[in-house]
Amino acid sequence: MNRQVRLAARPVGLPKRSDWQFTSEPVPEPGEGEVLVKVRYLSLDPAMRGWMNEGKSYIPPVGIGEVMRAGGIGQVIASRHPDFAEGDSVSGRLNVQDYACVPGAQLSKVDPAAAPLPVYLSALGMPGMTAYFGLLDIGKPQPGETVVVSGAAGAVGTVVGQIAKLKGCRVVGIAGGAGKCRYLVEEMGFDAAVDYKAEDVRAALRRECPKGIDVFFDNVGGDTLEAALANLARHARIVICGAISQYNNTTPAPGPKNYMALLVNRARMEGMVVFDYADRYAEAVRDLSAWMAEGKLKSREHIVCGLDGFPEALLKLFTGENFGKLVLKVADA
Repeated sequence: MNRQVRLAARPVGLPKRSDWQFTSEPVPEPGEGEVLVKVRYLSLDPAMRGWMNEGKSYIPPVGIGEVMRAGGIGQVIASRHPDFAEGDSVSGRLNVQDYACVPGAQLSKVDPAAAPLPVYLSALGMPGMTAYFGLLDIGKPQPGETVVVSGAAGAVGTVVGQIAKLKGCRVVGIAGGAGKCRYLVEEMGFDAAVDYKAEDVRAALRRECPKGIDVFFDNVGGDTLEAALANLARHARIVICGAISQYNNTTPAPGPKNYMALLVNRARMEGMVVFDYADRYAEAVRDLSAWMAEGKLKSREHIVCGLDGFPEALLKLFTGENFGKLVLKVADA
């Protein structure tokens, strides 16, 4: 049987276990051009919270009663597609379930000998590509510039900081807790870290970025974005990747009060969605893989086990409990 987790109700605030429905159905047979995949690991991402909401966005919402959308890694059990054979390891949109029947055109092979499978959901997956294109295409960092990353200890933030260092920048991360800040500096190579739980972020950015912020890569929004806007350098670039501080609001989030800093500093603020770069994914994977092979890029995964624990595991993203990329290991995989 194929266990599945379906969206039962639109959450108000943080998702509750009652917002989910646990179902089982027979494992499907692949049709022509399809591949049956045994799901091994699922990616848990802040964006999933937005996919649960009704309304216009960059991707249609998950429908009530539908299996929850999620990227994953799995093993081919049966194939009716010429590019895939039984035993292949693949990545794609597998959703929150034990087995996924997916058109072969929507899957990519991954090499478990080159990196552990969870890494393909982290630095070598969507988070890594989000960091790559968001920083390099929109942020356009130049050697000697100051790059600040919010949500810096997360899957995207750690890769952003490491790429910025590779490009010759001074890198400051914003994270919650002394342990995460220490990790950024001592293990990820950041030049400095700001603990938003223990100090005033605006004042700390002024201290760590005396010439202002040239590139701000934002995963948090809210007060953190306000603090960055107050410390911009001339012609700064702000990359809006996410706003995890806002996703569970029950009322509309206010815009930044000091947005006129963009005018004063002739700065630019632009949103990015990694799906827009689908035709260039191979480019990102090539560079990210090379940096990892050379020891210039590190990846850290926070793995939790069990499909039944999906609702509670997802909440770790919003409480700050995860350390690195949050990955769900499907039970019995």
